[in-house]
Amino acid sequence: MEKLLDLLNSDLGKSLVSNTSAQLGQDKSKTASALNTALPLILGAMKNNASTKQGAQGLLGALSGKHDGSLLNNIGGLLGNSDVLNDGAGILGHVFNGKEQNVAKAVSAKSGMDASSSMDLLKMAAPFVMAYLGKQTRQQNVNDENGLGNLIGGMLGGGAQKEQSLITKILDSNGDGSVIDDLIGMASGKKKKGGIGGLFGGLFGK
Repeated sequence: MEKLLDLLNSDLGKSLVSNTSAQLGQDKSKTASALNTALPLILGAMKNNASTKQGAQGLLGALSGKHDGSLLNNIGGLLGNSDVLNDGAGILGHVFNGKEQNVAKAVSAKSGMDASSSMDLLKMAAPFVMAYLGKQTRQQNVNDENGLGNLIGGMLGGGAQKEQSLITKILDSNGDGSVIDDLIGMASGKKKKGGIGGLFGGLFGK
């Protein structure tokens, strides 16, 4: 099982970084940093949604439809497509329950990218995550909530099987900046490992 962050070093991941960078008018290193933060947050939120039978069935249904992985065949031609961006906005609204602005602020704080570009990046990243997850569910013949949870956990890597503390904080945040403080603290090494920090392992660097 290829972990999601390892994917960024593959040809597919490099294509995602390059095309997202071009679409946003941002340099590649900043775009890669933003995606390094955004992808696990989106996938972690999907895991949170799939923790209930109804949520898992809804996600599996979407993955067997238009999110079957075909997007991965033409990343460059589709990332700037308005339909894909609208789809991405819908995915974000669903998995983050309307708190996607908090996620954009978190991505911005970690990467140095402005908040508006971070939101656009999230809209591009969400369909990509869905497409990659859809491809993996087909390849591994995943068709129930347990299999889906295990698949997403494997893609997230170390710490993913523990409590989804960071996602919960984002969803419950009142916008007072506490989540952003957590992210900045972890990025600078001021927070202890485990808990929120352990959720995504080395996501925020050392």
